[in-house]
Amino acid sequence: MLTINRVAPDRLDMVISGKLHSDDMRRVLDEYVAKSDGIEAGKMLCDVADYQLPSLGAVAVEFSQMPRLLRVVGKFRRAAVLTDETWLKKISELEGHLIPGLEIRAFKRNERAEAEAWLNESPLDYAPS
Repeated sequence: MLTINRVAPDRLDMVISGKLHSDDMRRVLDEYVAKSDGIEAGKMLCDVADYQLPSLGAVAVEFSQMPRLLRVVGKFRRAAVLTDETWLKKISELEGHLIPGLEIRAFKRNERAEAEAWLNESPLDYAPS
């Protein structure tokens, strides 16, 4: 399951838990695009509670929507990922290096306050690593 909430004019919060199937992926991607409408220089907080690889059908849906998703991802400048899985932390931060203009930092799930603080730093306080 994946839930998406717009918690501020420039911010989305997501909770990822369990396995996504193709119908779930279609719904989530539509919701992600809709809730991102009007965001510029946005922020995301992704809480990965219980990650399971998506089904092959869900991956196919995601790939079919890639041009649309890349346009939406371009609206965001920072994403904080909360996870206790080391491999997800590494993949998240690697993904941040592959998407121009988006920095992704991973935090442990009990470091939510630190993730929130990083997301809320003003650009003048922020020096990319």
